[in-house]
Amino acid sequence: MKEKARGSFASNIGFVLAAAGSAVGLGNLWRFPYLAAKDGGGLFLLIYILASLTFGFALMTTEIAIGRKTRTTPLQAYSRFDGRFRFLGVLATAVPVLIFPYYCVIGGWVTKYASVYLTGQSGSIYAAGADGFFTGFITGQLSPVVWFLVFMALTALIVLMGVEKGIEKASKIMMPVLLVLIVGIAVFSLTLKHTDPATGETRTALEGLKIYLVPNFDGITPGKFISILLDAISQMFYSMSLAMGIMITYGSYCRRESDLLSSVNQIEFFDTGVALIAGLIIVPTVFTFQGTEGLSAAGPSLMFVSLPLVFEQMGSVGSVVGALFFLLVLFAALTSSISIMETVAASLIDRFGIKRSSATVAAFALSVVIGLVVCLGYNVLYADIRLPNGTVGQLLDVLDYLTNNLMLPVVALLTCVLIGWLCGPGVVLDEVRSSLGGKKFRREKLYSVMIRFVAPVLLAVILLQAFNFFSFLE
Repeated sequence: MKEKARGSFASNIGFVLAAAGSAVGLGNLWRFPYLAAKDGGGLFLLIYILASLTFGFALMTTEIAIGRKTRTTPLQAYSRFDGRFRFLGVLATAVPVLIFPYYCVIGGWVTKYASVYLTGQSGSIYAAGADGFFTGFITGQLSPVVWFLVFMALTALIVLMGVEKGIEKASKIMMPVLLVLIVGIAVFSLTLKHTDPATGETRTALEGLKIYLVPNFDGITPGKFISILLDAISQMFYSMSLAMGIMITYGSYCRRESDLLSSVNQIEFFDTGVALIAGLIIVPTVFTFQGTEGLSAAGPSLMFVSLPLVFEQMGSVGSVVGALFFLLVLFAALTSSISIMETVAASLIDRFGIKRSSATVAAFALSVVIGLVVCLGYNVLYADIRLPNGTVGQLLDVLDYLTNNLMLPVVALLTCVLIGWLCGPGVVLDEVRSSLGGKKFRREKLYSVMIRFVAPVLLAVILLQAFNFFSFLE
């Protein structure tokens, strides 16, 4: 009765699309291409794919199996295995509570840009791009808050409708549209060429594709290789929505007859595929119009400053491409934000036995407070804050550092200790076998080695990097 009250996915494809939608987010669409261009192109891609098939596979299998076995959220799931790990459930639940508000702030930025292009205001963004349109927008006191609330309201509306009628139905619509858009834009981007009016140099997208796909070993020192390795593993870790409680929550909604292993494989395929295709769009396109200098833009600057200038240089077709691109990014941002908010709401439902409407309103209200502080961090509460990894940022960067660089690796590391050493890999392997319908789990040995030995070591390295531990190698 409780399982019915809290909801479940009506079909396996619904579960896969929802989980894949969670994994496919903003990180895939601008952080991944930037890192690929910065870190030797094909070398970064190779490490990323290998990490997904091993490290990512082990952690995702573990989290979905935990949710499927316990039929509850991380707040209570960990204690079902070992009462001493109740604290880990609290820590894992705190992650989406902190991530959701600032993710919605960035989602508001995306929504603003999408509205500008879709309503035909792209001329204004072209004119303002070089003059600080993005900076002027995020430092405003009202506009960023309005768009933040719009994006969060869209997310809350879908979560309020429930697992089957809200999350699953929305994922079945948005994910196919997202895939069509990203493939279509990628094909178009590979046909581009541009002559620089200042130098007379003609650059083509295929040259940019070479930068993206072909490994570049120039200047690769041991320190640089370790940096690329950590970038690829960290990107994969965050991209696949690991240690956020999301996969445990979605796993708890998974139908008993669903093939767990097949689901994990399909989610990995969607997430990695979208990331790779996003690179096919951004790296060749930015290179064509701005050269290698344009690829050096990191984070928000690449998506909200460099790309609008690229769309301007495309002429009349740029407004159409820009509209389709930001619609794609909006869908990706929504599918991820839905999963984050659902994890918070589901934890409240399971822990306190309240209605979904009450849980959603409570999650919304708390997130509004935190999100408003983040928005004000670019104006009224602006301050340059130095972080332990050597970077300087604002309040959004502090929350991002706290969750992504510290809390996520700690949650994942302790999960490996619990499953790999205290309970034993058999608890997950048995859950996987029970879903296979007599088929053999061919990666059992790989899973056991990864969850007990390799994953803990890599997670410890990621955690050390949060404190700039490896700077002496540079």
